[in-house]
Order: sequence, then structure tokens, then C-alpha cells
Amino acid sequence: MTTGIDFGTTNSVAAQWNGEYVEILELGGQGLDADWERPGFEKLYPSVVGTSSLRPGALFGWEAKLRSEQAVEACKRMLREEPLVTVGGRRFAATTAAAGVFRSMAVAAEEEAATEIGEAVITVPANATGAARFRTREAARAAGISVKTLLNEPTAAAIAYAHTLEEDGEFLVFDWGGGTMDATLLLHDDGFFDEKASRGVNKLGGLEIDARLRRMVLERAPARGKWSESERRQFALEIERNKILLSSQESVRIVTPDGNAVEIGQDEFSAEIQDLITRALDPVEECLEQARIDPGELKAVLMIGGSSQIPAVRDAVAEALDCELVGAELCHPLTAVAEGAAVCAAAMDGELKSIIRVVNTHALGTITKDRHGKREFSALIDRNQRLPQQRRKSYQPSRDGVSRLTVEVWEGDPDRPVDHPDNVKLTELTLAYPERSGAAEDGAFDLEYTYSKEGLLTVRATLQKTGLTVLDGEVRVFGDSTVPPEIERELNDLLSLCTTGRETPRPTHPQSVAAAPEPGRAAAVTTAGTPATRPTPAAMAGSRKAPEKPGAPLVVDGSNLAWNGRPPRAAGGLPSFQALQAAIKSLRFKNSDRDIHVVVDATLRHDVAPHERPLVEEAIAAGTVVQPPAGTEGRGDALVISIAEEVGGVIVSNDNFAPFQRANPWLLDVGRVLGATQSQGVWVFNPRRPNAAGAGARRS
Repeated sequence: MTTGIDFGTTNSVAAQWNGEYVEILELGGQGLDADWERPGFEKLYPSVVGTSSLRPGALFGWEAKLRSEQAVEACKRMLREEPLVTVGGRRFAATTAAAGVFRSMAVAAEEEAATEIGEAVITVPANATGAARFRTREAARAAGISVKTLLNEPTAAAIAYAHTLEEDGEFLVFDWGGGTMDATLLLHDDGFFDEKASRGVNKLGGLEIDARLRRMVLERAPARGKWSESERRQFALEIERNKILLSSQESVRIVTPDGNAVEIGQDEFSAEIQDLITRALDPVEECLEQARIDPGELKAVLMIGGSSQIPAVRDAVAEALDCELVGAELCHPLTAVAEGAAVCAAAMDGELKSIIRVVNTHALGTITKDRHGKREFSALIDRNQRLPQQRRKSYQPSRDGVSRLTVEVWEGDPDRPVDHPDNVKLTELTLAYPERSGAAEDGAFDLEYTYSKEGLLTVRATLQKTGLTVLDGEVRVFGDSTVPPEIERELNDLLSLCTTGRETPRPTHPQSVAAAPEPGRAAAVTTAGTPATRPTPAAMAGSRKAPEKPGAPLVVDGSNLAWNGRPPRAAGGLPSFQALQAAIKSLRFKNSDRDIHVVVDATLRHDVAPHERPLVEEAIAAGTVVQPPAGTEGRGDALVISIAEEVGGVIVSNDNFAPFQRANPWLLDVGRVLGATQSQGVWVFNPRRPNAAGAGARRS
């Protein structure tokens, strides 16, 4: 199973296609504090590496974000330039820190979500440089994740939205997250996703907005003394948390490390960031002009990324485009990118019929000199070209009698001066002639760039006179860093800092009880010298603090779970009652304080394999499973809903219950439905909200 990963500046999200809909993996949620709990935050994995004097080793995710005294954030943004960062008093390349985040997510997926992240479609900003794309891939590879492709974040969000509604047309994606702002125009036509134009601004995002709020606070309550590193860290978190609250509250109260409290209103905060909002709107205008599209022709405007949810930002975009923006219920600003990446992964695995076409957002070329010696950007592959792309151009030495040439590989905007910040030299390659050329024209060669949709560039040079290839290789060295990353070695060093005192996560399924030792064989012992016996599920349940009151009853849609992961009936598939029994066993283990009702369709006993029919009939006779009486309208689904409504229960099902939603609107309430996923015999149950009727069978 291929995973979709939104590797974000502030937070990352992982998702997988389970055969019916996209499932967001909830990773590291045990580190989320109560004052940071917001709807959907349990699905976020902060892209943070840190250390604390109170906890040994390196921390990742929410643990790193909320409990670190020293933290490295925005690893993704750093991949543009590859600076060195400090973790635990040691220096690491930013790529290594990013690899640590990827590795920690993969470990959390195994321990907490009972799944693996072996292959992934990973998203990057639409305007990410080739260097940043390359380093993202290398970081994932170092973490043991095979990258199937790199997908632009706006494209991923559009894929998620189009997959939900199955709408064709022009989509504009306004992607403003923690580190960058991108505007991308896409065309969706019968499963084809085509990027028509994309523009953006680097280093414009939530970090810059945080800085404005911090400035507002310190202007009213200047620091009275030098703050410790831990105090600065906690103040930064206070700023970020209250910035988020200002999207839903009229005002917030922020306390500085000196104990001064400052009141900030939503209106004055909006006024403070108006210039940032104006800068964020520039790429939108450029994008529409480049594609020659009128705003009125847009089918939908999608707002993704945390910064896009600031009320002043949404108002500005709606006013500029004179349109109604797509709501979070149809395109979730925090998870849509990962969902789209998972859909793309499923399409690449052949599970879905979709074709994704991507374009390059920066031109690729080399540097030439005019007759006056002025350096100029000569583009081979212009921006916004469909990938993969292969282009060739002819060049010749500027003088006679050369034996070798330096070919500079550049990425950027050829309309700007070479020394403009948007232009980046990726590397230098050496073209060696077999023998010293005579006249300059005798050394003429064809330079060919091949750029893959995965973001890899191959450069080849062929002599025009002889057809001999004198340069052929993949661009693997980006930038001019004097410190080689040595990611593999550095990652091992970083992970060697990891704490060994991590609390063991609760098992995701019932564990078997260890057998007593055979006569004459010593029992295993712990490091403390006591017998190492594996506790029974009952003992584990008893050791946990008893809840104040029992949890809500669970009402299991048994037929739905019996079909989970099975081939469709048309392909010869059959439901599995034994799989349903395993699911119920797992549910009882994890929810020992809840009543569990199991409902199956009256046809289940006839649908299962012959050897399972006696098991179904026995369960029905014993009353552990119920079925609707013959002739009941709505069959098993109606009975599941009736029981859940009667007892105030939570439904366990992957069904959408579309025909029943109008009469039972509570089905769409948060916390009323759990989804079920089976992975290699392990059952996992996570909260889900069925899509509104007509939106398809995919989770919103």
C-alpha cells in the first residue's frame, strides 16, 4: 500500500487509500496537550525535531513541538538552502533533520496505526526549487521510504476535491501554509489533472504572520530582560497558538515570559497583516494572467494551508475573485493535500482510474556569455511545461582551442538578471573534449535536458561534428554547500539520540498470553530481575484508571465489516464472518467498558463461504449477532441506525448511509461514527464523518 505524505513546513500529514476511501493516519496524538486540541489537530504531525533537559534524546512530532526547550522547525523550508541545524548540541544538515521527521512518522505508523509507510507519494510546494525537491526525496530515502513521485501541493488538494465531487473544470488553488504561498490553476477533465499555471512566493507564510503578532505584543509589552532559550520557545508557541485562536475568536490574551498580558483583537491583527495578504494575492493575479483565465470561469477556488483560514485572508480572496470559496467540509485545509497524495498513490498503484499531469514551475537552463562578456540565463525547458520533458539546444565555445568546458545548470526565471534571488545554480558539470578543438564552431554541441515528473534532471551533451557524447549524467549535487550532507551517517547519529524512555503505546489488537515455562527451563526475566510475564488483556484493562462513566455503546455494521478488504462480489469475493469476529474481539478488547451491538444483513448467512454459515447461524441463535426481521425496510443499515439512535451509540462502519442522512442528520455529527480498517489481521478503529449525501463514499 502506497502512502500519501504532505510534508509541511509546520505540520505533516500521512494518508492511505484503504480500497474505499482515504484514511488519515493519526500519528503521535498522545503528545497533544489539551490547550492545543483543535478539530483535526490529532491528524497533524508537527515537522519538528527537538530536545529537552527533562527527556533524554531527540523528540519528534507533538512531543518535540510542545516539550522541547530547543527545537528545529520548518525543516522543509530549510531544504531550499541546506543550512546546518543544532539538535542536542550536535550539528546536522537540514536534510538529516527532515529525514528524522520522515523516519519518526514511519515508526509511529507501525506502532500506532498498525500500518507501514514503505512507498509514498510526497508533496512539495508548487514553487519549490529543484534543490528542495531533490533534498526532500533524499530525506525520505534516508528514512527508508521509497518515493514514487513528488506531487505539487496544490495539485494534490485539487485531486482530493475533484475525487470527492467528481467535478470537471478549472480549479484555482490558494495554498498558504506555514512557509510558502502558491497559487495554481488546474484543469480537471474526466480523471486528468493538468497544471496550467503556477506562481508563488517563497518565505511567506505562517512564520511571517507569527512574527507580526509577536511584534504587536512586544510593542505593547517590551521585554524587561534577557529571556532563556526555554522562555523564548514557550513564547513562540504562545504566539502561534493565539494566532490560530484569532481565526475563531474576536480577541486573545497573550502573556509574555515577563508576566505581562496583552490583549489583541482580530480586527487589529487583520490590519497588521494586510500587506502580507496583498503579497499573497499577487501570484493569484499572475496565475490568471498567464493562463488567460477570467475569475468568472473558475469552477472552484480551494483554500488550503493554515494561513488560508484566517478570516481576513478568505475575505480578501473572495473579494478579489468575486466568488464563493469552497468550504472546509469539501476541501479540508489541513488534510486535503495528504488526501490527494493518497488518491494519486492509489492511481499509480492501479486502484483508481486517474491520470495526473504535472508541470515544472521554474525554467531550467544554463549560463552563456554575450560578446561583451555579460552572463545570461539561457533556458532549455521553460516554466509550466508538462513533465516529463526533454529539450535540446545548440551551443559552442566562446573561443577557439578549448579542451573542456564548465556547464552550469541553473533553475529560475530567465526574464530576470542572473544574480536575482529567484535564480539558483544547481550544479556545475564538466564537458571534456576527446581532443583540443580547433575553431570554436568545431566544438559546437547539442545540450539536452531531460526532466522527469519525479523532479530528476539528466544532462547530456553531444558533439555536433562527430555525434560523440561528451557529458551524460544525473544531476545529483545541488547547491554549493561546503559541508556534504552524508545523510545516512548523520541520520544514524540523530536517531541514536532518541529516548529509550518512551512510554509503550497501547496494543492495537489483543495480545496472546505468554505460556508458562516448561519444566527445567528458566522463565525470562526483566532487567530488574523479576519474571517477565505478558499481562492479560483483562489485567491491562484493570491497570488503567477506570473511567468515571462507561463509554457510549458501539453499534457494529457487521455486514460492512465482513466485506472489509474483500474483493467485490463481481470479482468472486465473499464476505468473511471470521474477519468480523476478529474485529468484534478487537473492539471488545479496546472498549471493555462499552456495550457492543452487532447487526448483520439477513442475507449474510447465504453470502459467506459454506463452512462459515454454521458460525453465522450459531451467533444469531446465541443473540451475539442480530439481523433485521424479514421485510424490514432499509435492511441491516436501518437497524444499525435505529439501535444507535435508541441507545445514543457510536456506529462502527465504513458505509456512507446516504439514504438515511436526511432523516438522521446526527449521522454527520463528529464522534458518531468510527471507521474500521483491517491490516494483516489487525483491526484499527478511527473516528470518521461520512460525507454528506451525494458527495461519494469517501471520507471528508
